[in-house]
Amino acid sequence: MINAIIFDLDSCLSAADEVGSQFFGPAFTAVRRENAGAISEAELLKAFGECWRFPFDDVSNRFGFTESMREAGFRSFAELAVTAPMYGYGDLDVLKELPARLFLVTTGFRRLQESKIAALGIAPIFEEICIDAIDEPNPRGKAAIFAELAARRGLHADRTIVVGDNPDSEIAAGNGLGMTTVQILRPGVTPGSNAAHTITGLAELKGVIQSLHR
Repeated sequence: MINAIIFDLDSCLSAADEVGSQFFGPAFTAVRRENAGAISEAELLKAFGECWRFPFDDVSNRFGFTESMREAGFRSFAELAVTAPMYGYGDLDVLKELPARLFLVTTGFRRLQESKIAALGIAPIFEEICIDAIDEPNPRGKAAIFAELAARRGLHADRTIVVGDNPDSEIAAGNGLGMTTVQILRPGVTPGSNAAHTITGLAELKGVIQSLHR
């Protein structure tokens, strides 16, 4: 019987670009200022597009940012915070109907992720919220956080669901720990091949839970 669900935040409960396409502008400007021809403009634009779906440290590594580009990006991203209300995807009310203990684990810059959660007003729904802050020393990664959360909260892997969009992050982490994984295919999310279940919205998660209770 499923009694716990761990959710991701960006592209799972809220579109990463809900804050507006110009929100990351200051950080992108700071990175571009330090580029000095190290990366072509086409690759730089591609990297900026990836920042809406993946953590900045991962993007900077994959696209070969110089150290000065990385440092400029980290400084700027670390200062960003959402100040206007956010609403998330239109099905967040379903969270309150799920028959399980709910947890939220998200990766990113601490101030930004905390401000998103506050803007969405969803903190009271979750028993615990964990932010794997990439702007702080020694980010742990989701596998380690899931394992620590399970140990601390008495969660059993075979009774825990992980819901997220990223096959290489939360889905892989959940699989590695023997948890049931569900990829949520929000608009723009590319289907992976490693999740036990796929859904397009939270209402479908109810059906997944019911099937696992049979």
